[in-house]
Amino acid sequence: MRLLVITQALDLDDPVLSVYHDWVAALASVSQSVEAVCLKEGRRALPENVTVHSLGKETGPKSRLGYAWKFLALVWNRRSQYDAVFVHMNQEYVLLAGPLWRLLGKKVYLWRNHYAGSLLTDLAVFWCTAVFCTSKRSYTAKYAKTVRMPVGVNTDRFVQEAGERVPRSLLLFSRIAPSKHVDLFVEALGLLKERGVVFVASIVGSAPPEFEAYAAEVKERSSELGLSEQLRFLPGVLNEDAPLVYRLHEIYVNCSPSGMLDKMIFEAAASGCLLLTESEDMQSFGFEDVTYDAGDVESLANHMEHLLNCTDEERAALRVRFEALVKAHSLTGLARTIVAHMESAGSR
Repeated sequence: MRLLVITQALDLDDPVLSVYHDWVAALASVSQSVEAVCLKEGRRALPENVTVHSLGKETGPKSRLGYAWKFLALVWNRRSQYDAVFVHMNQEYVLLAGPLWRLLGKKVYLWRNHYAGSLLTDLAVFWCTAVFCTSKRSYTAKYAKTVRMPVGVNTDRFVQEAGERVPRSLLLFSRIAPSKHVDLFVEALGLLKERGVVFVASIVGSAPPEFEAYAAEVKERSSELGLSEQLRFLPGVLNEDAPLVYRLHEIYVNCSPSGMLDKMIFEAAASGCLLLTESEDMQSFGFEDVTYDAGDVESLANHMEHLLNCTDEERAALRVRFEALVKAHSLTGLARTIVAHMESAGSR
């Protein structure tokens, strides 16, 4: 199978998007070749069977028309070098080139895993052979052509290692944005402080420019709650440095709403953290005991307090369950499943 893979960035130095470099490498390991198209290219270390085409954002912003024209030219000029198309997250590329791919007889697969969607999503799906997502709450889960997939965690990088975790430590590791409910985490920490619970916490992540005001409000609220000694704010790190962040903390808290099944939940589990999440998908995996009530500060605080006070035996039992979950959602397994599905569809 020769693939055309389209993603936002191929840059190991991008603190948000560097993880998708691993996706392209994993797909290349189970494919004959990969033509990889990205909006921005930076430092990379991909297999020899990957050819990278950047739309040029790394040299400075261009007009949307300029990006669209270059993208369509690549799709056409490289048409003899790929058999199927895998578009990661950005439905705009399917909306642009879907009719052309249909004309060329190329099968198109869209990975879209988010609780939000629109008529444009519906139109993009019309041009696709299949849609992939991980969450039953994803907007795209409703289509007949949707296929549920493993999350795809790099189990070579995210592993449990012997080391000293900071005792009674909580971690929220995410870009700072309203959709990540960072404010809910801070409010729950305030409740723990009121109750006299001993803890330390870290919020690791940076705010995109459009959410800098939100980040400032969150930091101000943490000061109002008197959390200056318990809570520290740290900037985002590269994906290749993320394992160390997880391994320094005992408990990872993910406040993202259901419908996304955040990959960071699985990275944290693979790294040996105990988990606490809002995701209803985790309930479907049998993890009701580490799922708090959506949007409920008191429920979140209660679960945090319970995990902080777990015995060593309880922690060990949780980690065994998390380890089994991670094995079912490895990146290697995901890549094989995606390509196998494409090959099966291509034979029909």
